[in-house]
Amino acid sequence: MELEAFYPRPALVTKTTLVEKPIFPGHRRAQSSTAQLPSPCRDAGTCMACTCRLFVIFLLLASCGAQEAQDTPTALEVQPASPAVAQITAAAATDKAIWQPAPGITWQWQLTDLPVDISVDAEVYDIDLFDNEASVVAALHAQGRKVICYISAGSWEDWRPDKDQFPPEIIGKAYEGWPGEKWLDIRQIDKLAPILRARLDLCRDKGFDGVEPDNIDAYTNDTGFPLTYQDQLHYNIWLADEAHTRGLSIGLKNDSEQVADLLPYFDWALTEDCFDQGWCEQMAPFIEAGKAVIDTEYTDTGITLEDFCAQARALQFSAILKHRDLDAFIQSCP
Repeated sequence: MELEAFYPRPALVTKTTLVEKPIFPGHRRAQSSTAQLPSPCRDAGTCMACTCRLFVIFLLLASCGAQEAQDTPTALEVQPASPAVAQITAAAATDKAIWQPAPGITWQWQLTDLPVDISVDAEVYDIDLFDNEASVVAALHAQGRKVICYISAGSWEDWRPDKDQFPPEIIGKAYEGWPGEKWLDIRQIDKLAPILRARLDLCRDKGFDGVEPDNIDAYTNDTGFPLTYQDQLHYNIWLADEAHTRGLSIGLKNDSEQVADLLPYFDWALTEDCFDQGWCEQMAPFIEAGKAVIDTEYTDTGITLEDFCAQARALQFSAILKHRDLDAFIQSCP
């Protein structure tokens, strides 16, 4: 007798998950039923019959319990987390589906020059987590927009309100070109987890639909730590699981070399300079999976809409042109 017929098991959302039995279509919680027992004993014969029936019921229950024990694994086997199971469980845990934008959406990305200009005609806004209150998210939702919260998940920033919570030993070299930023040792998830979880909680509590984790390709940079491909993969999957647990959609930011491994865990992708630098096609698997790729090119490279919009349309990328400081300025491909 299958245990799940009475108590369906939820899958676990973790970096690694326990082996679970699949819950097949049609499995439902069994209707409760109570055996009809005889009325209180009026004579010895009736009592004997009552006792016999109870004994038979006891034997049947014991037999079922023995079969259950045989069906239940006696040892825990650890496997890589299943992305499909993780998303299903996250959706069930938060009572809502994880938002997954389709290719071709329109978007705006504004991190500076606040307040956010909410008049831009775009289906999706990507704005800073800390610099915007829940009221901004609500105003955008009232216009039918989806809203993404920006956080840096791979660097320490000296202007953030939680900057003093980062242990010194996980703060590495300065992030070249970005004053006030330093790389983080993403191998030490146990020390980063409380800080990143608090940020994701805030993102959820302010009403955001998704999260953009920046700097999640640290292993390709000079961080001051011997980070490997596997270190980054482990960290990025952990981030995706944490976002999904909170009902948040999550995008893969750049990190094109890990697309094949991370595609099942991320709901969309965000790229920068991919047309100018010539690596956009590495993100094409997202489009093939029905997941949006949103791209920004920057004016400081000299690129123009005429240089990349035709290719963006061919790839089904949602491409825009922005200033590098990500103020309200935007030009979108027609």
